[in-house]
Amino acid sequence: MPLLFLFFSISNAQTQKNISSQWMAFCQKIDIQTPVKKKFKVIASVKVDSNDPKAWAGVFARVFNKNDEEGFSDNMYDRPIKSKEWQTYTVEGTIDENSEKLFFGGVSEANGKFYFDKYQLFIENAKGIFEPVTILNSSFETLATNTDIPKWNLGGSKQKNVKVKEFKISSDKSSVDGKYSLLLEGSGIVIKETGKIGNVEGASPKIADMISMLEDLKDRVEETVKNMDQYEIDYLHDEKANRIGALVMHLAAAEKYYQVFTFENREFNEEEKKKWETALNLDQGARDEFKGHDIQYYLDIYNEVRAKTISELKKRDDAWFAQIQMKYDISNQYCWFHVMEHQSSHLGQILFLKKRIPPQQQQLKVLEQEIKK
Repeated sequence: MPLLFLFFSISNAQTQKNISSQWMAFCQKIDIQTPVKKKFKVIASVKVDSNDPKAWAGVFARVFNKNDEEGFSDNMYDRPIKSKEWQTYTVEGTIDENSEKLFFGGVSEANGKFYFDKYQLFIENAKGIFEPVTILNSSFETLATNTDIPKWNLGGSKQKNVKVKEFKISSDKSSVDGKYSLLLEGSGIVIKETGKIGNVEGASPKIADMISMLEDLKDRVEETVKNMDQYEIDYLHDEKANRIGALVMHLAAAEKYYQVFTFENREFNEEEKKKWETALNLDQGARDEFKGHDIQYYLDIYNEVRAKTISELKKRDDAWFAQIQMKYDISNQYCWFHVMEHQSSHLGQILFLKKRIPPQQQQLKVLEQEIKK
């Protein structure tokens, strides 16, 4: 059985999705079959012009096996490209009898200018010799626009036609092959530190620990929902479920309650009940009220509440944290631990719901069938 290749081009007519991210990728894909294990190489020229210490680029290759199981994967994350001079980089991998798709391309992260040129793909033949495989627009001589890299897909191996708002796409006359190269330019990107607890400026030790944990979980919630569209935010899984927008609003409402409870030693007043109780209760009222807003509407409210939480916590010390709230016989620290784990609980719910949202066109067909009944 010979080695088979089928090039796949992304249709420009496909709807483009705009997202927010700290990184951007582009790729091509071939469908691939082989009866035996073979090696391949992806070679490209890359340079990076950036003053951001977190900026890097990479050449990547990723193999998907049958049933969408992952095979070889390498994006050079462990050896990031940071050089301001053109250099050639190689990613070497393997395909075998289970391989079905090979994706290859480039990735850039953080602020700066990331240049890519002269992509080459080689696959081992039966004699162990690497033979070249044709790559469409391999040196980017067909010029890019801010929404299109001709013959290349915007996005990574699991994305289709995805444009990242923080990155500008263009062609550049600095090149190693032909007249042009591809330029991705990232700006306005803020990458938060992760994996650390405590050491929050202006906060006592235990409160600093709590602030960092609250922020870590909030970042996870925001990362999960920030690129969801209106249909996804308003999707209702069933008559007892909650919309994802309502769940983000619920997180803000619960945190607001614990602000007044711990900082002011009271319950919601009537005005606060009117503003927050529907979101707090998550009953039919929330299903009716919290729809028709984009995700940023809910995140802005959540961010405003969190800013107040951090400001007030920094005014207090570890002794206050240990004080007992007599109404429930729990400490202030436990109250804010509850806010933290409450975020975690609903993050799991959001992830569950997100994975079960059907494509919008499929949902429209279901509705049309129900109407015909």
